Amino acid sequence: MKFVDRFCYKHPKFGIPNLMKYIVIATGIVWLFSIMDTTGGLASWLMLEPSMVLKGQLWRLVTFMFVPQRNDLFILLFLYFYYWIGNVLEQQWGTPRFNIFLLTGMVLTVIFSFIVYFTCKNPIVSAYIMKLGPYYLYLSMFFSFATLFPDMQVLFMFIIPLKVKWLALIDAVYFAIDVILLPFPANLLPIVAICNYLLFFGGDLIGMLKRNKPKRSAATVNFKRESARIKHESREKSYNHKCAVCGRTDTEYPGLEFRYCSRCAGYHCFCADHINNHVHFTE
Repeated sequence: MKFVDRFCYKHPKFGIPNLMKYIVIATGIVWLFSIMDTTGGLASWLMLEPSMVLKGQLWRLVTFMFVPQRNDLFILLFLYFYYWIGNVLEQQWGTPRFNIFLLTGMVLTVIFSFIVYFTCKNPIVSAYIMKLGPYYLYLSMFFSFATLFPDMQVLFMFIIPLKVKWLALIDAVYFAIDVILLPFPANLLPIVAICNYLLFFGGDLIGMLKRNKPKRSAATVNFKRESARIKHESREKSYNHKCAVCGRTDTEYPGLEFRYCSRCAGYHCFCADHINNHVHFTE
């Protein structure tokens, strides 16, 4: 995602600050009107229905994000939880990156819905996808949060303390069950949401796997040869600082600030965008 990193660096004011707050407020308003309107007329005007979009109802491309996933009081807990997650992610990533994450997920969901509309003639499957709306997009947002803060504890049902990574594992099981049990092609919608997550965290996951590989048995080090190699590399490189995540250097971006992470094992340099947004080196 170097392109996204460069775009966010060059356009720090891109996006809507506190975007999750507005999504939660809009969803809460729709929920209040929905429980007063038992016919579900309001939600039906907001759902992502490709046939209606093609007839000119373009607002559905955005308003499907405001359709509540349930009609009971648990929706309040759902909204609070994702409002909190969204705020933390925006503080960690910055407003531009968080907005791009949600926008990318929305675009992928819209594209998938239109593909199903043109290829699948089963109205039950299409209706199911419309009803789900942003459900899996929110779950991919939770996976992102769990990747950044795996050991953070939350009170499940306000009673049971659980680490975020275990809740993410439970959600991953639900993802797998939905992929297996849902009718085709509705079972591909969870995979679409996972693709959005992998776009932003695939590189970090690959890096984690590489670092967790079993180490080979230690061999005798030729210190004279290694010293010569390090001196040669120092002469060859044209920069003083290079981000261990995005690869940007102080030569390419002279105005970018670089720092060393005190929580990583060894000396690892990161740019200002990734000093608080990276998987810590353990070895």
